[in-house]
Amino acid sequence: MLRTLSKIVQTQKATFASAAAAAPAPQTNPDILYTGLFINNEWVKSSDGKTFNSENPATGQVIAEVQQAGKTDVDIAVKAARDAFKIGSPWRKMDPSDRGRLINKLADLIERDRAYLASLETLDNGKPYLAAYYGDVAGVVKNLRYYAGWADKNHGKTLPIDGKYFAYTRHEPVGVCGQIIPWNFPLLMAAWKLGPALATGCTLVLKPAEQTPLTALYVAQLIKEAGFPAGVVNVLPGFGDTGAALVDHPDIDKIAFTGSTDVGKLIQRGCAGSVKRLTLELGGKSPNIVFGDVDLEYAVEQSHMALFYNMGQCCCAGSRTFVEDKIYDKFVEMSAERAKRRVVGNPFDPKTEQGPQIDSEQHTKILGLIESGKQQGARLVAGGGRAGDAGYYVQPTVFTDVKDHMDIAKTEIFGPVQQIIKFSQMDEVVERANNSDYGLAAAIFTKDLDKANYLIQALRAGTVWVNDYNVFGAQVPFGGYKQSGIGRENGPYGIHNYTEVKAVVVKLTDKMS
Repeated sequence: MLRTLSKIVQTQKATFASAAAAAPAPQTNPDILYTGLFINNEWVKSSDGKTFNSENPATGQVIAEVQQAGKTDVDIAVKAARDAFKIGSPWRKMDPSDRGRLINKLADLIERDRAYLASLETLDNGKPYLAAYYGDVAGVVKNLRYYAGWADKNHGKTLPIDGKYFAYTRHEPVGVCGQIIPWNFPLLMAAWKLGPALATGCTLVLKPAEQTPLTALYVAQLIKEAGFPAGVVNVLPGFGDTGAALVDHPDIDKIAFTGSTDVGKLIQRGCAGSVKRLTLELGGKSPNIVFGDVDLEYAVEQSHMALFYNMGQCCCAGSRTFVEDKIYDKFVEMSAERAKRRVVGNPFDPKTEQGPQIDSEQHTKILGLIESGKQQGARLVAGGGRAGDAGYYVQPTVFTDVKDHMDIAKTEIFGPVQQIIKFSQMDEVVERANNSDYGLAAAIFTKDLDKANYLIQALRAGTVWVNDYNVFGAQVPFGGYKQSGIGRENGPYGIHNYTEVKAVVVKLTDKMS
């Protein structure tokens, strides 16, 4: 999945050429086939006639005009999902194994159209085509196939209750779900939510990010082609008010959101009024701890990818790189050299490692934080400005002499800006690593397993990688401590998010009358 991608991206020219040769050529100008609202298996226009533009972040030019869902459209879509969830509906009557077959069919169709979807993702999001092809789309297929296998295995238990009773539990779908998807991994994050929701028998209304709606809309058509009953999946492109209407809607039973911590807090408050079920995968400022006993070249490369992968637009990015004092200066020197070699450019070019940031707002935010780093005393050793004169590109940037109190050491930059921080003692770095509002991920680079095992227990993070970074799998849970979120996605924990547990107690008799 993303691991395959990470290895491709960090290798040198020969591997890039090999990867490019193995992948189909990108469609640099893919047809935009679907721009409407997908409700009840039909394409419709917004009720109030509103539209918005989706643009190419590599150029700033408009790709397509997309229908913008409002509150009325949310009401219509939620009703379609509620009708599809009713007892006696085709979806509720469907055998679980047949639900799994449909999910596998959807995976087949995505695999069939893999090159087109990767090209569309690159156009709309700006990530390199090889990253989209080998990482995102491949990960979508794996995730859906994993949850297809869960569809007929989400069962309850029999319970040894006292007395003459037969007790058991049923695992039932939570109901109609609102799913709000981010712009950094539009396809993959949609799959992380679609897979478990469909496997458990839920119905849903999915809102893709306004910056990147196009691949989710194409997948909506594939859902119809796969044979899912009308109303099971509805897709509504729109802005924050569309998401807020989902959160506030009385007929939505659960909200799943991936995005910023600030928006997650608003959603949590919104769900409190009706006590909606809620999962949140939010921001991070993840510590990447490098000890002095490492293979230095390997640790530098892994730490580079931990931060710069996906243009730095990863919630779990290793954005606080703690390096032991005995190797600090050499690590900084090598990291700066690596950043300067990073290939920034056209995301459809197979040599490109880094495409543009998602939009002008993020571009401006990142450049502003770079300036704050310089003003607060961090030393710039690579990059530090805009790259090129078109699109939303930022130079791969490395800061040294970073202190914990600086804005760049506390704020989630969500861009290609590496902060390298010196430490001397293990207990010191544990305390500093945990001194954050976030707790999404962490990494440890060391040859000493005793150090690694101690830190695994000490670090307050939902994922801890040892001697590697960005290793994901559909089988492995992902989520955060503290303000990095609530709940876990992927693996069996993803199933739990979409399941209600019902206890059943049946009185037994000694004999039949």
